[in-house]
Amino acid sequence: MASRSSTSNGSRSLPSRILVGRVRRAHGVRGELLISVDSDNPRRFDAGGSLYVAGGPARRILASRAHVDGLLLRLEGIDDRDAAEALRGADLEVERQAVPEAPAGTYYFYELIGCRCRDREAGDLGEIVDVVEDGGGLLLIAERDGRSLPIPFVEAFLRRVDVGAGELELELPAGLIETCTSES
Repeated sequence: MASRSSTSNGSRSLPSRILVGRVRRAHGVRGELLISVDSDNPRRFDAGGSLYVAGGPARRILASRAHVDGLLLRLEGIDDRDAAEALRGADLEVERQAVPEAPAGTYYFYELIGCRCRDREAGDLGEIVDVVEDGGGLLLIAERDGRSLPIPFVEAFLRRVDVGAGELELELPAGLIETCTSES
């Protein structure tokens, strides 16, 4: 969840809840959930903790165990397969205060949301609205004038990140922006 190169961590408005996983599907008949994990905290899903499921109220974690395809969770109030299946695709979140501050010189990807993204040559690329993994690496999704621009998020292009000021500066290779926005 953390990455490199932050210069400050000021007073930008950050989300109150942070995505830490997603329900993939039901597992078995007793309400277990198979989830994909998006957290670098190995204790995040320990029994006794709590998660917000699909924007609803917090649910206590009753049990968790490793699975070849992710992590299996049992949550309070999810007692059968139908209840578990109804949560397929649901986001699992924690309060932002439950996430420790990123170490100096690093940042969490959620802190990039809302930052203005600039290229040294092309100028303003828009506001970062998402950070996604597409199988080939991470992409920043910038929006400007109603259009989305997927931008490869690689160290070689990154020049400066200042999450406190809400700024991200890149130096993209010539022609990359046109390639990323092509309709073909």
